Amino acid sequence: MPKDFSRTSRLGEQIQREVARMIQFDMKDPRLGLVTLNYVKVAKDLGYADLYFTVMGARGESDAEIRTQTSRILNDAAGYLRSELARILTTRVTPQLRFHYDESMDRGHHLTGLIKRAMAEDALHEKDSDKD
Repeated sequence: MPKDFSRTSRLGEQIQREVARMIQFDMKDPRLGLVTLNYVKVAKDLGYADLYFTVMGARGESDAEIRTQTSRILNDAAGYLRSELARILTTRVTPQLRFHYDESMDRGHHLTGLIKRAMAEDALHEKDSDKD
């Protein structure tokens, strides 16, 4: 029996589409880089929606500065985004929006680097053991 999508996951997908569109077209903050919404998790009671994002586009700033600045900008604009979202959604309650930087991409790159380094060290040890 296939698992049906829950109401919160469908609502999360709709919130992701609409907020991504609003960030791209409606927000006019020049400090905001290229923001991608990766995942939205909506609470069962629809009280909160946690939006996970990644950001690209640096102007000579470090990645950490860009992340914190983008997070601050998005969380400051959460009220505006929520009010615009309330006009679009057909739900009685519109969740509070909370933005979080999605660190899964960074973690994945770090783990890939560790695996490549371990494989290179193994290959080096195999060459050394073949010489003996």
